[in-house]
Amino acid sequence: MRSIASLALSLHLLLISACSTAWSADRTTPAPDGPGTLLQQQEIPGAPFGATTYRVLYRSTGMDGRPITVSGLVVVPVGITSPGGRPIVAWAHPTTGVVPRCAPSKALFHFQQIQGLRDMLEHGFIVAATDYPGLGTAEPHPYLVGVSEARAVLDSVRAARQLPGVDASTRFAVWGHSQGGQAALFTGMIAAQYAPELQLVAVAAAAPATDLAALMRADIDTSGGNNLTAMTLWAWSRIYGAPLAKVVTPEAVPEIDRLADECIESVYDLYVRGRTGRLLGDDFLMVHDLAATEPWSHLAALNTPGTLPPAIPVFIAQGTSDPIVPPRITRDYVRRLCTAGSRVTLDEMQGVGHGFAAMRSARTAVDWIADRFTLRPVPNDC
Repeated sequence: MRSIASLALSLHLLLISACSTAWSADRTTPAPDGPGTLLQQQEIPGAPFGATTYRVLYRSTGMDGRPITVSGLVVVPVGITSPGGRPIVAWAHPTTGVVPRCAPSKALFHFQQIQGLRDMLEHGFIVAATDYPGLGTAEPHPYLVGVSEARAVLDSVRAARQLPGVDASTRFAVWGHSQGGQAALFTGMIAAQYAPELQLVAVAAAAPATDLAALMRADIDTSGGNNLTAMTLWAWSRIYGAPLAKVVTPEAVPEIDRLADECIESVYDLYVRGRTGRLLGDDFLMVHDLAATEPWSHLAALNTPGTLPPAIPVFIAQGTSDPIVPPRITRDYVRRLCTAGSRVTLDEMQGVGHGFAAMRSARTAVDWIADRFTLRPVPNDC
């Protein structure tokens, strides 16, 4: 039971379980319109504070530049809109899996997965929660591929603005955890070029995946890290054509395939995944340093977030007891942001591990985001 609990913390997902839905992204043919086009919406019940929620399909841009379909949720608060329209917060979720059925919008407790949702609705924010490409739709999921995640985030904001009666502003912030922290940072990097009609006012990230090469080296001795490394290998071999068989043992390949088919969404999922992950063993890699082996080294560098435009304020939350994203790696990234001229708020949470980083920092992060929408002075811990 201790090992199951450890894996639960390492894989950082909380109390959600998958369920199927009759509404299928795979049956929708994209219209010949641009990125962010809203293709389909379905109102669903259960949001807190009487908010209106839509499961949506929208257009985004694939790895090859071609149009793809992405699914997600949009939660719209009740009440009178503010002058200029309701601000939007794009939620970028942590790892849930790499196959279509692992989409957060298909989970039974999808609202509980959006950390800080109640606080965001109380502030009057529209919340756009992408599934990312390949989760909820048929194409392969570009796991830990920063530009792909960021495009899906930005296009979810565009899609949310097209829902009838939402009165959405062009001003938005992005808030994400772990994989979603990487997505949030890449959103800050590409927003001005990819979605120039939108105004990004803030980027907030909890335990973000930043230096991927350093994270690969740090995680390889942990069961959760082995799981995440295996998922990355599986996804990148399909997205980029990187040779999986040249870096993992033949015995590990079927176990990696089995892990890739398992979602990380419920306590039972964590138990099953922990059992499968143990079959990998500690020596499933045939190379001493994956992060120094091509093409994996190049791909890790390609998907490591760079610095952001200095005008965009950044909030970073990091637990001091995080074995998956070690605090030193996050501090190194914060120093890079500071050197580049960013104004950074760093919330270091004593004794907090990876799985609870977003939950424990959500209220602080959302209040910080609210201050950015109201143009209050930006604090700076640099």
